[in-house]
Formats: sequence, C-alpha cells, structure tokens
Amino acid sequence: MHQYCWIRQQLREKTEKTAAPNLPLEGFDVIEEIKTQLEETCPGSKTSLWKVLTGRRDGKISIASEALANLISPFSNFNTLKKGFEKKSLTVHDLVVLSGAHTIGVGHCNLFRKRLYNFTGNGDAGPSLDAEYAAFLKTKCLNLSDNTSIVGMDRDSSLSFDNHYFKQLKLNQGLFQSDAALLTDNEAANIVEELGANSDKYFSEFAQSMKRMGAIGVLTGSSGEIRKKCNVVNS
Repeated sequence: MHQYCWIRQQLREKTEKTAAPNLPLEGFDVIEEIKTQLEETCPGSKTSLWKVLTGRRDGKISIASEALANLISPFSNFNTLKKGFEKKSLTVHDLVVLSGAHTIGVGHCNLFRKRLYNFTGNGDAGPSLDAEYAAFLKTKCLNLSDNTSIVGMDRDSSLSFDNHYFKQLKLNQGLFQSDAALLTDNEAANIVEELGANSDKYFSEFAQSMKRMGAIGVLTGSSGEIRKKCNVVNS
C-alpha cells in the first residue's frame, strides 16, 4: 500500500498511474478499500495496523515521465538492470530477490513476444528460452502482432507467493528477457540458486529487500502530506 500512496500527483500532467508501463496494473480498488478502513480506524495515521517503518509521508505530485524514467524495461540486459538498481542504492542481491515478485501475476504478450517469434530479427526464438517453454508460450501468445494475450509470469504458480520463480528460472523458463538476464551474471545466478533451494531464506530476504526499497525517496517532517485517500491529494 505504501508505494501506491507515495505516488506524487500533479493534475495538469499525466500521472505515474497513467504511464504506459503502469497501465496493465490492477487491484487499486483493493488498496483504496484498505486505506479507507485504515483511515476510519486510525485517522491521519500511516502505520497503526502494520509493523512498518514510521515517519513516511505522501507526495503531492505525480508525473508520468518519472515512471518512464525510473521503471526498468523487461527487455533489459543484466548491466542495465544492475545500473538501474544501483541508482536507487540497491544491490545485485536486492535485484535478484525483488525479481522474485514475478512469482505472482501475469505478463502481457507484447512484453515477451519478440523472444518467441523474432528475437534477432530473423524470425527466431531467443536462445536463452527453454524450447518446451517457448512452445507452451506460443499457445498463449499466438503471433508477433498479439497485443492482448496474457500468461502467468510464474508457470503453474502465478497465484502463489513462493520461490517457484527461481526454480523456473534455472530451467530457462523466465518469461521476460530481464528474467533470463539474471543467469548471465555469476553473482546473480548464485543467488538464484540459493533462493530456489530454500523458500524460508527467500521469504526472509524478500522482506529485507522490500524494506530497503521502501527507504527510497522517503518524505518526512513537513514534506508531503498524509493522504486521506491513496489516489488523490488532500483538498
């Protein structure tokens, strides 16, 4: 809920929520309902019901261009991923751990279809993609023009938060190019191996990496505000 509430809002421009990478996101109604109930129980409070770091405040503006500038593309190679996380003071370990969030949810065909049908521009599949998995994906994403089909990011486990993503990744069954990129670096590949072998370790490490990510760009003191509703600034 925190990350949605931190969205900065400026009504004269397109907001982060309407930026192209964020358009497929769903579930905002659930977040808003949670916030409504929290506000009714603890008015003006951010942390009364959960054990999270205190002192955080919401921003007052939201600009789509900031999302485009800060969100890392699913087509990224490892160096791009690493540099993007380093800019936010996050490590390779954080990169791999947080990539495990792909264990839940779906991916849209336009974000992985090139790996299936035209990876190098010659009508070929990407070499880092398991052949059997590629054949499966082609039954979901039917051609290079498919813009609407979706598929679970974590095959057979996209509704459960678990470490199956890492097990799948080791089999070259990561959905996005950015997933496969984690295996191209020795340090990252070793972390994938460790997390795939130990679910308890993954759960623990994910919590710690989420805390570090939650410390990015924190507003405190008189900066920002505590919103009454997540999706609009206070009037």
